[in-house]
Amino acid sequence: MSLLAACVVVLILYLGVLVGIGIWSARRTSTAEDFILGGRKVGPWVTALSFIAVYFSSVLIIGGGGFGYKFGMATVWIGAINVLVGCTLCWIVLGRRVRLFTERMGVSTISGFFTKRYNSPEAGVFSALIIFIFLIIYNVSVVKGMAHSFEVLMGLPYWGGVLISGIVIIFYVVLGGYQAVVWTGLIQAWVMIFSLLLLTFRTLNVVGGLSEGMRKLAEIGPGYVNTPGVWGWAGLISFCLIVSLGVWGMPQLLIRFYSIKDAKTFRLGTVIVTVGAAVAVLPYLNGAFARILIPELQNADLAIPSLSRLVLSPWGAAILLAGVVAAGMSTFAGVLIIISSSLVRDVYINGLKKVMTGEQEILANRVISGSVGVIALLIALKPPALILVLTGFSWAVIASTNLWPLLFGLYWKGASRAGAFISMLAGTVTAIVWTWLGKPFGIHGFITGTAVSLIVIVVVSLVKRASYPEGHIEKIYGE
Repeated sequence: MSLLAACVVVLILYLGVLVGIGIWSARRTSTAEDFILGGRKVGPWVTALSFIAVYFSSVLIIGGGGFGYKFGMATVWIGAINVLVGCTLCWIVLGRRVRLFTERMGVSTISGFFTKRYNSPEAGVFSALIIFIFLIIYNVSVVKGMAHSFEVLMGLPYWGGVLISGIVIIFYVVLGGYQAVVWTGLIQAWVMIFSLLLLTFRTLNVVGGLSEGMRKLAEIGPGYVNTPGVWGWAGLISFCLIVSLGVWGMPQLLIRFYSIKDAKTFRLGTVIVTVGAAVAVLPYLNGAFARILIPELQNADLAIPSLSRLVLSPWGAAILLAGVVAAGMSTFAGVLIIISSSLVRDVYINGLKKVMTGEQEILANRVISGSVGVIALLIALKPPALILVLTGFSWAVIASTNLWPLLFGLYWKGASRAGAFISMLAGTVTAIVWTWLGKPFGIHGFITGTAVSLIVIVVVSLVKRASYPEGHIEKIYGE
């Protein structure tokens, strides 16, 4: 069977399953809480594996492979730090505490957390607006990764890949909400893990094994096998931090902690997420070895699709395409839910003090999810930059806004309303301006943005001390 025919068969089956899950989930979605959080009844396996699918997405598979191709084996450190800091440590430090705090406060979004924890509607609205703007940019990078795979493996025009992947995602999110997102995420995680393992085994076989591959890569240039190699310490450390520590402030991942059925399941979930996330190193490894087999690629983001076409059978390449699409769809879908819930609940209902019935809120979420999805698809038709560059910029701004107000809100009772809000403003402005200036000294905007945000929340909270209504903090901390 030809590659095109295999891809068509696999994708029809796979996309059909996703549409079926969307229809099934729609029947189980009767309240706004169901649409946004799945009723807070999601188990540890579904939570952990959907966390992996949303975290890594097509940005990891395609973008990570592109960075591996461009900068060599040093990029494997990014995947390793993703596992240890972005998954294991994140679940240990944030998971259980976020679940308990958000249930006590009765909130369903990260912006809602800021509103209730700091008694600060302005912090909640600002966070929601930043999430809206910069998660759209992130979704553009996700769609770009999926479309490149359709382009190389199926011969479709780039715009065709954008439309196929985007329309299916919008359909099942609008129908099934969060339940559709996490259950499709479970399937997508397994497809992604299997496809990456398959590609890695075949690539190692073709290059003659790991040692031989490293030797051949060193012949092309020693910088491709050394650390920090051709990238340099500033670039490598910055990206390790932004795509590992930066995820601690990413709402599409934090919502997994909100929705897990109880705090007791976090130990099992942490083990599952650590083991499953270990595949994060594989795209960088495969991207580096792609330089041996395909040395003249003009676009590094095509490294993984091109490598797949070279080393895999038609069925194997079709499964890899399904893996890329699976990873991208899970992230895109998760982001749509976050954006719609933030705009409806945090900006319209809580910020503007509007009243909506449960049915009206579900309808508003569906309309906004669909609209935001279409906007992202239109932008993705003419996207700028490498995939991981887009991701890095959007994550830098969102993390600079959310990271420290979230952590201090969970662990320091003295974090004040003024400290949190001014920290958000300072971190956001710093990350954007620093990136606009061209990242002076090779330091990413994430580093400067989060550093400024950290200093500001501590200093302002100490100068303008927290003053909350009686019993406010005690209730949140369960005292």
